Amino acid sequence: MNTVRTVSDTKKDFYLAFPKPVNQVYRRVVDELLVEVHLLKVNQTFVYDAIFALGFVTTFDRFTVGYKPETDRFAVFHALCSALQFDSDRIRQDATTLSDLATRSPNEIKTLLTNLDSGINLEPLSGQLRTIANKENFKYSRLLGVGLYALLEISDPDDVADSTKREEVLKLVGETLKFGSDRLLKDIDLYRSNLDKIEQARQMIADMVEAERKKRAQKEAASISAATTESSNETTETT
Repeated sequence: MNTVRTVSDTKKDFYLAFPKPVNQVYRRVVDELLVEVHLLKVNQTFVYDAIFALGFVTTFDRFTVGYKPETDRFAVFHALCSALQFDSDRIRQDATTLSDLATRSPNEIKTLLTNLDSGINLEPLSGQLRTIANKENFKYSRLLGVGLYALLEISDPDDVADSTKREEVLKLVGETLKFGSDRLLKDIDLYRSNLDKIEQARQMIADMVEAERKKRAQKEAASISAATTESSNETTETT
């Protein structure tokens, strides 16, 4: 009899693959991805596709900007994929395939996302979007939503930057893919808000590190100045 893996199993596998402490700024991001994707995968309706892969990779990459050392950032991603039983190379490649497609054909991508009947055929995206739209009781996920949003960011950054236009296009995407737009809109708003928060946290830590560096430099300069003055005074007294 197959035993369903638990969240604890997944977390244990992650820390076996990455035994070092995760940088405190990014610990919550990693933990939430582990739990979220684990719960998705144990659901029998979950289907992996390149849009999900793009959402997963985009979320990890955006939320771990600045992770030091960079080699640990790569190791965390690999451990995350291993614990979730994904092939890290494949998920990266699938995400890159879609992002490259959006870069090459931005107008067609936006049209396809908002009108599946446009006659545009861009594989593998076209087939995956039709599968979503035609599947009864499709299992929407936040990471799939982020993947769709990432495609829009690449294909039409100006509209995505404008809150009114962004809401309009996301509503069209939700209607086109037949899973509705309410959760998609909420997920993207939260995603954008959390990106701002983690950027603020990174900046605060960077400011603290810089302030500490300046403080040490000032102390060192004061020590050198004091030593120089003392040495000069001793020389004067000798002469």
